[in-house]
Amino acid sequence: MGEENQSFVAEFIFLGLSQDWQTQILLFVLFLSIYLLTVLGNLLIIILIFVDSQLHTPMYFFLRNLSFADLCFSTSIVPQLLVHFMVKKKTISFLGCMTQIIVFLLVGCTECALLAVMSYDRYVAVCKPLHYSTIMTQQMCLQLTIGSWVSGALVSLVDTTFTFQLPYGGQNIINHYFCEPPALLKLASADTYSTEMAIFAMGVLILLAPVSLILVSYWNIISTVIQMQSGEGTLKAFSTCGSHLIVVVLFYGSGIFTYMRPNSKTTKEQDKMISVFYTVVTPMLNPIIYSLKNKDVKRALRKLAGRKSFSQRQ
Repeated sequence: MGEENQSFVAEFIFLGLSQDWQTQILLFVLFLSIYLLTVLGNLLIIILIFVDSQLHTPMYFFLRNLSFADLCFSTSIVPQLLVHFMVKKKTISFLGCMTQIIVFLLVGCTECALLAVMSYDRYVAVCKPLHYSTIMTQQMCLQLTIGSWVSGALVSLVDTTFTFQLPYGGQNIINHYFCEPPALLKLASADTYSTEMAIFAMGVLILLAPVSLILVSYWNIISTVIQMQSGEGTLKAFSTCGSHLIVVVLFYGSGIFTYMRPNSKTTKEQDKMISVFYTVVTPMLNPIIYSLKNKDVKRALRKLAGRKSFSQRQ
């Protein structure tokens, strides 16, 4: 019983991104701006796809799910981070920490799967255009989306269970800015090998497998477009694939760096900076790169803006 109490931690204390007050103010302004752009961009995509019937296609169905995942992903971390920039003692309860990890992993891992599904959708559209409507049926889109959310829930459940079954014997200072399994493992007062192996296995499932599918899909898309021998089409394909691959490299690269390597007992500043890419930056970039640059979305936006201005004149 005494050992049980000793291993229980009521709250965790974050060291955050910076100890310097002036830097924290600057970071507050920067992260608040990024968060507002993330919320506005993703909400706009969800609303546009919902109200415009011409956007009721498989690609935009997946994009709407991606925007919702981005919204939840960013909201599970950034608001708390903004509050912590303004206070001296940055704390989170044990239950709050567990909840943050569950939500963060659920939507983050779902996003990993959704990005792979979206790359497959583009592969079918470009490489098998005549079979697109028979392959990407409404039922198939629903199954792929449900599969993405189920895989996210599975990884979240496994990683959270293994992380919180470890004893944290009084160690409660996390050298990080949010609750994340690799950061928590550094505080554990027991051997973390089995937990690390479980997290690594889940990483193979939700990071390496999707990124492999994405790279194969885009390789086939580029190869197909080159064979078409259309200069303008090739340029457009390279531009689209290039911007998508930038997001993939940022999101998966930083995720793989964090979750697919042996855990050390110390957190370096560069580890925290790398986490910023997949927790803060990519949720803001996704709506810009995948949607707002798209001519169909631009048309829907103009249509919505025109409808609003007309109703105001009335």
